[in-house]
Amino acid sequence: MGLFSKQFANVVEWDEFRDDMIFYKWSNKEIKKGSRLIIRPGQDAIFLYNGKIEGIFKDEGDYDIESQIIPFLSTLKGFKFGFNSGMRAEVLFVNTKEFIAKWGTQNAINIPTPSLPGGMPIRANGTVTFKVSDYVKLIDKIAGVRESYYVEDVSLRIRAVLDQLLMKWISREGKDMFNLQANSFEIAEGIKTDLGMQLFDSGLTVTGFNIMSFNYPEEIQARINKTASHSMVGDLGRYQQIELTDGMASGKLKGGGTAADMAGVMIGMNAANQMLKNMNKQAAADANVPIQSGQAKPNFCPNCGVKTGGANFCPNCGQKLI
Repeated sequence: MGLFSKQFANVVEWDEFRDDMIFYKWSNKEIKKGSRLIIRPGQDAIFLYNGKIEGIFKDEGDYDIESQIIPFLSTLKGFKFGFNSGMRAEVLFVNTKEFIAKWGTQNAINIPTPSLPGGMPIRANGTVTFKVSDYVKLIDKIAGVRESYYVEDVSLRIRAVLDQLLMKWISREGKDMFNLQANSFEIAEGIKTDLGMQLFDSGLTVTGFNIMSFNYPEEIQARINKTASHSMVGDLGRYQQIELTDGMASGKLKGGGTAADMAGVMIGMNAANQMLKNMNKQAAADANVPIQSGQAKPNFCPNCGVKTGGANFCPNCGQKLI
């Protein structure tokens, strides 16, 4: 009898394991006497009978089902194998690792903003991490009707609600539409919380949500870059000087004509004006130097800055000079 029972024995295992598979159900098979259960690293094995959880096994190893598994099953602990009959049960193998899924907006999201009546068209991309946290919910909502479940299945569900969540958290509290990357952490934390609530009923927990970048239309991005250049230069006159210099260096102002000559004149005028300002600042600084005993009379009045001409009193304001 032992010989014949071994012929019916089977191995209960996840024999087509994939990194992107969240769970795999070993089902529609009768577990015979002498059968073994194999649990590999990163897997949990859940025995189901009539859709109810009978036992959860988390330690990796090779087990004899009759002697090492059945005694720990809730309602099947007294089950005895017959010669030609076995135990009809399902075994759900769950991948316990943390999964990473990439996401990206399929179409531009028009975020309402006063400066653009039609809204600001924005695209975004990043990653989301999640893991299985509740086996009861997972079985009740998904595993009860499916034989397997993949990361792509979760990604599809995430993408179905992501546009609305992005719009909600980008528009929240009047964020700067032209500098969303600066607020990306706050936006991502808000989406993570809402997305976690969306997946909670499926037994999944969102462990992280990351926004890699926001993308604007080309003309909007060009305007943002131009504005950033202005702020970096800080002075409009200096910005014009740099623009003219860049134009001459790049050959955009060429031809030996009026444009290049005018650019040279303007640069020279700007340089002369800057030199004059520096000279005036230095003169004022010299005028404010305090007079020590034994020093010569100041050339400029320390009170009003007018040239003194060696007088004892300022000819303009009457300030005593020595």
